[in-house]
Order: sequence, then C-alpha cells, then structure tokens
Amino acid sequence: MALCLTLGAGSATAQDVGVVQSDVLVINPDRLFAETGLGQAMNDELQAQRDSLIAHNRKLEAELEAEEKALSELRSETNPDEFRDLADAFDTKVRSIRQDSERRARDLDRARAQAPVTFMRLVEPVLVDIMQDADAAVIMDSRTVLLRVEVVEITDVAISRIDEQIGSELPEGVSMGRGAPVSEGNNDAPDAD
Repeated sequence: MALCLTLGAGSATAQDVGVVQSDVLVINPDRLFAETGLGQAMNDELQAQRDSLIAHNRKLEAELEAEEKALSELRSETNPDEFRDLADAFDTKVRSIRQDSERRARDLDRARAQAPVTFMRLVEPVLVDIMQDADAAVIMDSRTVLLRVEVVEITDVAISRIDEQIGSELPEGVSMGRGAPVSEGNNDAPDAD
C-alpha cells in the first residue's frame, strides 16, 4: 500500500511542534497500525471476532458430532426410507452450517485486509496536521523509499499524535466488518427437521 498525501504550505514552524521542516516526509504505515492505540484496538477487535468464530465453530462441531452419533444409533431401529430422509436432512444441515462458517471466515478475512485502509482514513487528519507543521508537500511510505535522511522519518511523532488526538477507541460508526454476530445459539443454518 503506497501512502502519499499532498498539501500546500502550513503556518506553524517545525521547531514549535517537534517536526523537521522538509518538503518530503516518510512514515511507516505498518508501525502506525501496530503501535497506536487505535491500530491495536482494531487488531484486538478482529482477534476477538476470530476467537468468537473459532469457539462458535467448535461448539457447532461438537453438536453435529453428537447429532451424527444419535442418528447412527437410530439406523438399526428405523426403516430405511425414514433413515434416508433423516440422513439427507442431516447432510443438508451440515452443508448449510459449513457454508455459513466459510462465509463468516471470508468476511473476517476481508475485514482484516480492509483494516489498514480504514485506519489510514481515520488518521489522515493527524498526518495532514503534521504535514502542515513541517511545511511538507508529501508524505511517502518509508517501505518504498530506498534512501533517506532519518530526520524526515515521522512515524514516532505520528504515533504519539494519533494516540493523543484519536485515542484507542473506534470512532462511532466505524465497522470492523463484523457480519452477523457469533454468539451462543446464533446459527443462521436452517433446522433440518
């Protein structure tokens, strides 16, 4: 992901705000995401969703194993046509649960992939302020810069300001891509009976 913000000249002097005066600044977006309170909150939310999905899937797996065992025990005492209907309904239920689980996993993967983009949108005003303070015209992604003077690296300043100005709470209305909540008894799969 290439980061490049452009802006006209700012009014504050760099000495007043601890940022070097430079037309070009560099920043490491990975460090911003990993080391700010906001980025950590976003990662924590995604991890909580992942843990919830894993627990939900394990619970469903145990329920399906118990149901399959009960169905197997019915085989000897149920006429073949009835048993075939029960087995078909169980297979349909398993396929539906599997599809739902795969959809939830894909949704979570998409949310994880989208999180850095969402994060950069949220912190952009802070980065624009830093640009103005430095009288900079551009901020470049440090991962794509071959050589640079360390003084134009503003990642530490940006982390500090993001934590100060935004904090570690997701702003109202910002979604981490959560689909249907995974909770006790929440199974979107249709019943097989």
